[in-house]
Amino acid sequence: MSDASGAPTESSSDFAAAPDAFQRLWTPHRAVYVEKGQGAHDDDCPFCAAPGKTDEEALIVARGEHAYVLLNLFPYNPGHLLVCPYRHISTYDQATADEVAEIGVLTQTAMRVLTTVSHAQGFNMGMNQGDVGGAGIAAHLHQHVVPRYAGDSNFFPIIAQTKAVTQLLDDVRTAVSAAWSQSAPPPATP
Repeated sequence: MSDASGAPTESSSDFAAAPDAFQRLWTPHRAVYVEKGQGAHDDDCPFCAAPGKTDEEALIVARGEHAYVLLNLFPYNPGHLLVCPYRHISTYDQATADEVAEIGVLTQTAMRVLTTVSHAQGFNMGMNQGDVGGAGIAAHLHQHVVPRYAGDSNFFPIIAQTKAVTQLLDDVRTAVSAAWSQSAPPPATP
């Protein structure tokens, strides 16, 4: 069997389980997430630990005074960024005025950079707060900035719970980080 490009694909008759009509897209890099899950982060918050690492190790693309920006380790799309305050707070209402302002500026810059680097055509942005609100790491506030493209939604995430991500995290981090310093904020209007 082969796909549309002629590359071989797994035949369901050769699969170790019961034969079925499905083709499989293997994503072994997701095994760590599947096997370990999000786990408890109370004692070892990844968003508190990240600023103490090198930018490359932590996938950080920019650092501010009150907040920083890093790539999501499990992105929905290439360039999926997270804007995090340095302080370990869990909800937006706990953020100081300075943190709120810098999260906003970093989010705007993220949008400009992703539009330049990856030609994003739209964005999903938001903060899932609390376990019930869908936050994977509920103890540390973070805002998602997800670049979107025409046609980037398909049946994989809905039917197969699989997302095909086309770029390696380090390649994306390098491109976004390099473009970040060249992206000036828009001029203030009087």
